Amino acid sequence: MTHYFSDNNDLISNRKEHKFSFYGNDFIFITDTGVFSKSGIDEGTIILLDAIMQENITGDVMDLGCGYGVISIILKRLLNNINMTAIDINGRAIELTQLNAEKNQVDITSFVNDGFTDINDHYDVIISNPPIRTGKKVIYKLFDEAYEHLNESGTLYIVIRRKQGAESAFKKIEELFSNCEIIKRNKGYWVLKAKKV
Repeated sequence: MTHYFSDNNDLISNRKEHKFSFYGNDFIFITDTGVFSKSGIDEGTIILLDAIMQENITGDVMDLGCGYGVISIILKRLLNNINMTAIDINGRAIELTQLNAEKNQVDITSFVNDGFTDINDHYDVIISNPPIRTGKKVIYKLFDEAYEHLNESGTLYIVIRRKQGAESAFKKIEELFSNCEIIKRNKGYWVLKAKKV
């Protein structure tokens, strides 16, 4: 079975356009078969974005598992002081991210990558709506790699549903970073924040 968290460019394409408004800005996103949340922006991503807009993020930002680029594109449009990099294992997702960045007239860096494999750069902020269905082993490895690729005092932001393992994710991140806080709870989703100290 092919999943959105695999490289699945062989699936038959069925692109759709979705309009989305956020903080008074209008966006257009093209989605396709074989990418996460192809029917429109998912609730977890909206809740995560809303939480991040209350934070003061600057510098080099990574959108880990970017899908078709929602987080990267919206934050790049709304925040002046960030350089945005978006990665995903799914080649079709990255193709859409590049298309959507162009449509929404933002400048981001995006490329296909399996987690942080072969990435040597470090970031001030890493943001992810992680692929929960891959299982804890994969997700926790991403947390470990995110920690290693954060600059000192860098921050990790994650959204996860309580019923899909938010409590255990909180414990894992707290163990890894020696801190973790829930900065937003909404509709069963938790937004977790941890700072590298």
